[in-house]
Amino acid sequence: MRKGRFEADGAGLYYEVRGSGPALLMISGAGGDAGYYDGVAEILSDAFMVISYDRRGNSRSTGRTGTPMDLAVQAADARALIDGLAGGRALVFGNSGGAIIGLTLAALHPEVMTGLIAHEPPAVNVLPDGDPGRGFFAELAALYARGGAPAAGRRFAETTRGEGTYRWPGELWKRFLGNQDHLFGTEWSGFAGFRPDETALKSAPFPVVLGAGAEDRGTYYARPSIEIARRIGAPWTEFPGIHMEFLRHPDRFAAALRVLATQLHSRDGDVPALWKGAAQ
Repeated sequence: MRKGRFEADGAGLYYEVRGSGPALLMISGAGGDAGYYDGVAEILSDAFMVISYDRRGNSRSTGRTGTPMDLAVQAADARALIDGLAGGRALVFGNSGGAIIGLTLAALHPEVMTGLIAHEPPAVNVLPDGDPGRGFFAELAALYARGGAPAAGRRFAETTRGEGTYRWPGELWKRFLGNQDHLFGTEWSGFAGFRPDETALKSAPFPVVLGAGAEDRGTYYARPSIEIARRIGAPWTEFPGIHMEFLRHPDRFAAALRVLATQLHSRDGDVPALWKGAAQ
């Protein structure tokens, strides 16, 4: 593994690169960093050049400002890393908030992408009017305003199925806790306001695949992937496990991601029917 900091618009983005071959950029979700994908990146490094990073203001990256951050900034950071570390083109995987960033990247900077795998984007604004999931971001914003990061963070964990059933690596957990004020004070409004650019995603010059974990059926953060896939006419697939399966069972998650990433990279044909889950 090689690591370093990449300068992007006033921030030093900490990154890790493993392996060689086609570039696969992995974008972490809210509060997370490159450490989310340590296990998966090691496993996939025999076939891909896996790039993971700490998003602006998180963990080992700089650029924390305390003012709300637009998703376009997050997408521009991802583009800068692809330009600087992957020769300008990469397959992108994102989980949760990272999937929202991936969808934003696909809409704003499609020229740097060879494909997108968006795993459980919590894009609650695509859920039907009156769906209780639509109030998630507002609920946690109010909790943060009243009780700070500890109150909002506890509620966040309570809403994420499977959390508490396995142990996080100690250093990753410490960094995660250190990112909470940045998450709720700086990034939250961008994630809360996200609506996918359906026109841009429909016309993307590369394959886009949405997906969610088998154990997350019915959750507010899994259902939007099905709705987005339906709206843009993209395939949808079921991954193994929970929202953070790449931490709980990285080998199992990597096996599923390897098949899909290889197919998207090879482009020998359309994504096979095996991967086309029902999008209704």
